[in-house]
Amino acid sequence: MYQFDSRVRYSETDEEGRLSLTGILNYFQDCSTFQSEDLGMGVRYLTEHGRAWWLTSWQIVIDRYPVLGEKIVISTWPYDFKGIYGYRNFTLQDQEGGYLARAASVWFFFDTVRQKPARITPEDIRGYGEAQPRLTMDYASRKIALPEEYEERPRILVSRHHLDTNHHVNNARYVEIARESLPQEISVKELRVEYKKAAVLGDYMIPRVSRTEEGYVTALYSDQGAPYAVVWLRE
Repeated sequence: MYQFDSRVRYSETDEEGRLSLTGILNYFQDCSTFQSEDLGMGVRYLTEHGRAWWLTSWQIVIDRYPVLGEKIVISTWPYDFKGIYGYRNFTLQDQEGGYLARAASVWFFFDTVRQKPARITPEDIRGYGEAQPRLTMDYASRKIALPEEYEERPRILVSRHHLDTNHHVNNARYVEIARESLPQEISVKELRVEYKKAAVLGDYMIPRVSRTEEGYVTALYSDQGAPYAVVWLRE
């Protein structure tokens, strides 16, 4: 297990003074990135070796949103590697060890030179140690069903502030865009994301919003009618 301590900053809070949904995703992404960097297998290493880890799905359950100034502990560990896929858990905890948020994620290994998925070798995961038992939670399918009925929102231009070191829209930004298309008053208790295609600078994303019995499904589509990501939110 890899972990680091932090404190909820004002810049990470929402209008209620709680850590925002985007803030939770960023902490989780940062935790796995820190682990790779500390092992000498981070962004620069992967770039030099023509490889990248790309996220294909999230499932995040939020038990409680921490508040401004609260001390928190962020942890992550891989629980399986299989073929081209890596499976990783995350937790966000308070100082007493209580869960604030729990997550399961699926990543795939990508050959950036040949532009195709790559099988994971022992060398690619050295230092991460043996896969640990997976976190106890109700695991949902990686696939998110798309409702037939939806309302279309104004399209959004992908700008530089959306991008990360892969020159794609950052994983958390898709969720942020999807959340902005929903009523402000909803409080998200569970989040699932299925990533389908990377959006890049100059692309447009068109949110298609569907109301369901459990919450909302927002699919972010391209002008050509292909989805970049599907975001499922439960109130």
